[in-house]
Amino acid sequence: MERIHIPAQLIMKNKGQEGPLELPAYQCSLCQDRGLIIRDGRAYRCRCMQQKAWQNRLRAANLAPQLSRYTFQNFDLKYYSRTLNDELTGTTYYESARRCLEAARRFVATYRQETRGRGLFIFGPVGSGKTFLAAAIANALTAAGREVLFTVVPDLLDAIRATYDRRPQDGSQTELELIDTARKVAVLILDDLGAHNYTDWTCNKIYSLINYRLINELPTVVTSNLDLKALEDYLGERTTSRLVQLCQSYHLPVAEDIRCVISREGVTKK
Repeated sequence: MERIHIPAQLIMKNKGQEGPLELPAYQCSLCQDRGLIIRDGRAYRCRCMQQKAWQNRLRAANLAPQLSRYTFQNFDLKYYSRTLNDELTGTTYYESARRCLEAARRFVATYRQETRGRGLFIFGPVGSGKTFLAAAIANALTAAGREVLFTVVPDLLDAIRATYDRRPQDGSQTELELIDTARKVAVLILDDLGAHNYTDWTCNKIYSLINYRLINELPTVVTSNLDLKALEDYLGERTTSRLVQLCQSYHLPVAEDIRCVISREGVTKK
């Protein structure tokens, strides 16, 4: 029979009490939080450890709780018109969205194993599903055990700026550490590289990041509310030309902000 060790403090806590001994509540009843299950004289890793590892990867990926629920399965193509024509692709809105979804699936299928290759540049108006698809990519790769970083571009730039006001000894990440994390992560997702108030400083930071990913052939997903030609007015030709090399472009066109449509659907159902 397996001997169970009961901590001394637990014995003291229950000393003098009537009734059964108060045992600790385990998060996992299978392995009693040990991470291992002993069966037939062999130790096996408990499935709770896989769950914890996945949760740790999600935290490292920097995905907000809402984004962590986005998947390819709940990306609904019904919000893309089958009759309106997308002038950029020569197909319907629906077909452009379907192609973008398939490209996202292929990206995940490829980079479950591969570590080098071309990324995706997904662009379209506000509320077209760009962030949804990018988060679905992050979730799928994280579930497959890949290292992913999902970052909103303005937030990343703000975090870098904030390092200038900190003391080196306060334990926070330095500018170099923040930039290096984004540069070197296995799969980087840059959300909302759009029409912002870019300065020479911000343009140089973005160029440095994109250029590093390109030179090292690191898979990268970028979303924007601007196409590459319009983005050139904000970031300059040297950055957008590298984006063209780094990523294959896909357009997500919608007639109306999907968030507004979903909001109306929710009101109608009540």
